[in-house]
Amino acid sequence: MTDDVDYRAASNAISDVVQNRPAPLREFDQIYMKAGDLVSMAVYSAERLADQHVVFIGDGDAVALAVMHLTTQGIVQRGPESILVLDFDERIVNSVLRFADSYRMEHRITARLYNVCDAVPPDIEGRKDAFYTNPPWGASNGGESVLAFVERGIEATHPRGYGLVVLGDDDELQWTQDVRAITQQRALDRGFIVSELTPKWHIYHLDDAPSLRSCVIGFRGFTDVPGPPSQPLEEERRLNFYGRESPLIYRYVRERGTVAYGKAPESTYAVEPIDGI
Repeated sequence: MTDDVDYRAASNAISDVVQNRPAPLREFDQIYMKAGDLVSMAVYSAERLADQHVVFIGDGDAVALAVMHLTTQGIVQRGPESILVLDFDERIVNSVLRFADSYRMEHRITARLYNVCDAVPPDIEGRKDAFYTNPPWGASNGGESVLAFVERGIEATHPRGYGLVVLGDDDELQWTQDVRAITQQRALDRGFIVSELTPKWHIYHLDDAPSLRSCVIGFRGFTDVPGPPSQPLEEERRLNFYGRESPLIYRYVRERGTVAYGKAPESTYAVEPIDGI
């Protein structure tokens, strides 16, 4: 980790971000990283994404805001030039926009609605320098949910780009190792190789597996040849997307009102189905 960071100042800044983010929706595999790990991950990510135009494919943890808050507050020496957060949860999109406006950093970070079931928008495809994603970890779908998010990140990034991917990591849970292997292979097929890996790092507010950790893998593009054009996600790849018998059938989560801290009551959100399902 970076030695010249004031971690007390960093922790206080991240507490602003934590207070701002909406309550997690467990049914959509929104499981938030614990605060100490969020601080260290934000510092780590700021360093590796420095001076780049970055897209976040989903961001329930609010790592994007954490990174940019540390950057614009001068707590880290360098950070991304810009960040775009793409998320299907309007609460998360609006939380980014509100925070950016409050801290006068809307010129550095923004957010818009997007679901990985859709192709990457043409105005984004292949235009970013780097991506970040912490996807649903794929325990019930052979890693297909992870692959969908990673593919979208690669599709949004130019061929010589960089990516940070957070995955479940537990030697006693074979599925985490299988998902990591298939993720590395899919990235390789798309022209990205592993450049670094930090194992068993983060822990989460996860009631049914409190000891489950995640790793972070850095991928770097090694070819000048663009990958295949972005296409909508096939229906069979949406099965068990958020867990067993929990397919990807909703396009957006809509914000209805102010979200209280803790588990989100149903009165604060609504789901919008994908046409034809």
